[in-house]
This record gives sequence, structure tokens and C-alpha cells, in this order.
Amino acid sequence: MALVVAVAALAPVATARQQQKARTYSTLEIGILQQLNALRTSHHLRTITLSHQLTTAAMSHTRDMASHGYFAHDSGDGSAFWKRIQHYYVPSGYGYWSVGENLLWSSPDVDSAEAIKLWFNSPEHKKNMLDPRWREIGIAALHTSSAPGVYGDHEVTIVTTDFGVRR
Repeated sequence: MALVVAVAALAPVATARQQQKARTYSTLEIGILQQLNALRTSHHLRTITLSHQLTTAAMSHTRDMASHGYFAHDSGDGSAFWKRIQHYYVPSGYGYWSVGENLLWSSPDVDSAEAIKLWFNSPEHKKNMLDPRWREIGIAALHTSSAPGVYGDHEVTIVTTDFGVRR
């Protein structure tokens, strides 16, 4: 799912940009980035770089889905995914802003090659991965021994990738 917004001027918002901290990425997260960039390169597209802001948005959503037992682009409160991402990946100061998101969950686990393959075999997810607009990505993978709701209290791995561009 992707959203494009032409932005005029928005009021400044306190964001994760102001609270940047170092983060260690998991083997799964790094593998997804490497395989995604290899896929993009094979389609003559530029590679994308990790964004702390987009990763913070992705991790926030992944944790919320795991703890509350839902799986959706919309946030737990029903708001659209782009509104959640906008809180972290602020459009103010840019003339163009756009975001997209891919999600997956697997029980009990998934590796990066399988994640990329699952997304590639879905037209909407594939479109996001190969969208030439994207410049940055946030990747969050969370493995839990038991997740409620749609996960049936099973061991699961939930992955969120948030794509973005600001210019």
C-alpha cells in the first residue's frame, strides 16, 4: 500500500528525529535490506538506505500488532498507516513526501529470502519493493514466543517495512 502527498507547509511536529539513538539491526532485518537492494539493482533501480525515523515507525507498529493481536496496515486505533508513519517521518520542510508499507507474519519464523519471495509474489507488495521513488526504508522484525489474537497464541515473527521519500 502506498500514499503520495504533495506537501505545502505543515506545522513542525516533535518527532523521533529529535530523539535519534543508535539501533542494532537483526540478521533478518539486515538480510531483508540486502536482498531488497539486490532485487532493486537487478531491476535497474537505485538502492535504498535505512532510515532511523522509518525504522522507529515500523518497530512501533510491529510491537503494537504483536501485543494487541492484529495484523493490518491501519494502526490499532483505526488510523491510516501513513498518519502513523508521518508522526516519525515528518513531511514538513519538504515539497514532496510519500510512504508505503509491506507487512508479513510467519509462524514460527521467516528468513530474509523467504520474506522477499513472499512479497515479490504479491502484486501490491512487489510494486512497493520496486517503486523507483523510494529512497529510504525502515525495517522492523519482531519474534515472539506467543502472540494473541490473529496469531492464535503461537510463536510468530512479524515484519514491517516502511518505505519513504522526502525531497
